[in-house]
Amino acid sequence: MFRRATCALIRSVPARLKFVEFKPNEVIRVVRNRDYWKPERPYLDGIEYPIIKNPSTRTLAFVSGQIDMIQPYTLTVQLLKDIKAQAPQAICEMAPQNIYTNLLISRTTSPFDNRDLHWAMALSLDRKAVIDILAEGQGGIGEAMLPPPEGRWGMPLQMVEALPGYGPDVQKNRSEARRIMHALGYGPEKRLAIKVSTRNIPPDVARTVLLIDQLKEIYLDGELEPVDNAIWFAKVMRHDYTVAQAGTFKAVDDPDQVFYETYACGAENNPDGYCNPEIDKLIDRQSTEFDQEKRKQLVWEIERRLAEDGARPIIYHTRAASCRQSYVKGFVSMVNSVYYGWRFEDLWLDK
Repeated sequence: MFRRATCALIRSVPARLKFVEFKPNEVIRVVRNRDYWKPERPYLDGIEYPIIKNPSTRTLAFVSGQIDMIQPYTLTVQLLKDIKAQAPQAICEMAPQNIYTNLLISRTTSPFDNRDLHWAMALSLDRKAVIDILAEGQGGIGEAMLPPPEGRWGMPLQMVEALPGYGPDVQKNRSEARRIMHALGYGPEKRLAIKVSTRNIPPDVARTVLLIDQLKEIYLDGELEPVDNAIWFAKVMRHDYTVAQAGTFKAVDDPDQVFYETYACGAENNPDGYCNPEIDKLIDRQSTEFDQEKRKQLVWEIERRLAEDGARPIIYHTRAASCRQSYVKGFVSMVNSVYYGWRFEDLWLDK
C-alpha cells in the first residue's frame, strides 16, 4: 500500500482509482480501478492519504517511515533541511510551484478604493528580503506568469526589474511610497491602521508577519487576522477583507489560464475584483496570436500594464520540495506546476 501525506490530489483519482473511505481530519483511502482503460495501470493497489495538518509533524512521519511521500505544497526549505539531515536516503527535489503570493487590497472600501494607496503599498515591498528570510533565496521574482527559466512565458528578470515597483533600489521605491502617503494625508504623526487577513497556516502567517513589517515603512500599522482554512477561500472571493496576503494558484504555465481565470473582468478566481476592459482586449489578442514570439510580446505588455495598475501586487513566486523514500519508483517531478506529475499511473514500490 502506498501512502501519502495529504489529500489535496483526490480530484485526480476517479478514473484510475476508486474511492473507499474518508474520515475527516484522519485519512482518505482509494483502491486501484481494475477496469481502468490503460492496461496494467496503475501499478499501485491503492493509496492511503493520512491527513497530517502540521508540517513539522508530517515531516517527522516521513523521516520515521510512516509515509512514503510528501507532495510539494508546504515542504519548505527549512523542513527540507530537516529531512535531509534525518533521512539522507530520501530523494528530495525543490521546484517552482507555479503559485505566487500576492497583496490583496480592497477596491471598494474607503480609503483603499484609492488607486494611489494601492500603488504606495506595492512600492513598499522588498521581495528579495521576503524570499531570503522565509525561503533562504528559494523563490522567483516576476509578474503574473511563472518566471524563467522554468516558465516559458514570464519576463526575463532584467525586464521585470524595469517594471514600476520592481526595481532593486528598495529605499528609492519606499521614498516614492512615502511621498504618495503624505499626499494622501498620512505620515509619522498620522498612521493608517489596517487589519491584514491570511489563511491560518504556518507559511501564510509567516509571510503576512513580514508583509506587516514592511508596510510599517510607509505609515501603515497592520494587525494580523489569521482566518481558518475552511472559510478562507469563501471569504476572499466575497472580497470580505480590507488588506490580505494570499496565494494565486495556477494550474498550468499558459497565458490563457492565468489571464482569463485570474485577471479578466468577472473572472472566477479574481480575488480582488480587478477589472480593466483594455486589459481584457489584450488578453483576447494574445489568445488568438499564432506566432509564439508575437504572443510573448503581448503577454509581456499585459504583465507591464498589470504592474502599472497595481493589480494584485505580487510578492514572489514560491518554490517547495517533494520528498519520497528511495523505494518509490516511477515519479517525475514537474517544474511548471505543483499540480502536474501526480497521476501515479507509473508509480510503484520497490520493497
